[in-house]
Amino acid sequence: MPNITAVTEFILMGLSDIPELQTLSGVSFLLIYVVILMSNLLIITLITLDQKLQSPMYFFLKNLSLVDVFLVSVPIPNFFISSLTHNNSISTVGCACQLFFMASFGAEELFLLTAMSFDRYVSVCIPLHYDIVMSSINCMLLMGVPWVIAIFFAAIYTTLIFSMPFCGSNVIPEIFCDVPSLLRISCSDSLVAIYTSIGIALCLGVSCIFCVVISYFYIFSTVLKMPTAKGQTKAFVTCVPHLIVFTVFIATACFVYLKPPSNTTSVTDRLFSVLYPVLSPALNPVIYTLRNTEVHSALKRLLQNFYSRDLLHLTCQVI
Repeated sequence: MPNITAVTEFILMGLSDIPELQTLSGVSFLLIYVVILMSNLLIITLITLDQKLQSPMYFFLKNLSLVDVFLVSVPIPNFFISSLTHNNSISTVGCACQLFFMASFGAEELFLLTAMSFDRYVSVCIPLHYDIVMSSINCMLLMGVPWVIAIFFAAIYTTLIFSMPFCGSNVIPEIFCDVPSLLRISCSDSLVAIYTSIGIALCLGVSCIFCVVISYFYIFSTVLKMPTAKGQTKAFVTCVPHLIVFTVFIATACFVYLKPPSNTTSVTDRLFSVLYPVLSPALNPVIYTLRNTEVHSALKRLLQNFYSRDLLHLTCQVI
């Protein structure tokens, strides 16, 4: 039998093999990370503090922003540190933790987007029963049950992937440990783990896509039957942003994870592997707040309260 050296650690090459470009890309993604963090935390703060945003739609939006913060915090800080220190190695345990958290937060984001499509369906198609169907208990169930499923799925997914032996090259040409790169360096003769893990992911993904498609089929059918253009516009304004976010998330995930594994990676592959955990958290605050007058009003009220308190404190000091 040929001599095989088992892999005990991995090398994350990032976006470039050149040290100077590694540092530049690390700093650039740190700035992007800070912007994503601040924008999503602002949405969480506004929805938490403003009483007029205490509705199921904003409840799901707040939790979506929270998941986005977790999702983007898995790869970017580690990528920034390794880019500055030029120490791109990561242990097998660290790689498994990255895969587990990316899978759990990615699955939770998919489940949340699916729950938000159901919320929009109830709001548009059966508005008279909205308060009953989307009660606080049901919202907590729609939020809590997917977390349990996502963690359980991520645990199985990570276990199956790392049950395979890795040998030969330990270089991962990405900024984090993802499944396509791990499959390239696997030396397992059995494809059971691969097909099982991919099958589980496909079943969950297809189920969520099917639920969203059915929801929007009924939503658009109901909207087109509305007698006034004002009602149609209002419904489209609340539904289209969610549909855009869901489409972008699914498209980037499909490109990264459904592409057949190969022994080489192109610049496009590296770029899309970065866009998967970064693009959706970056777009969500922009898409959901750009034309949302309620969020704009909540921000104005927060700033007015902040400045009025500062003015009152300054007046008390003068007196």
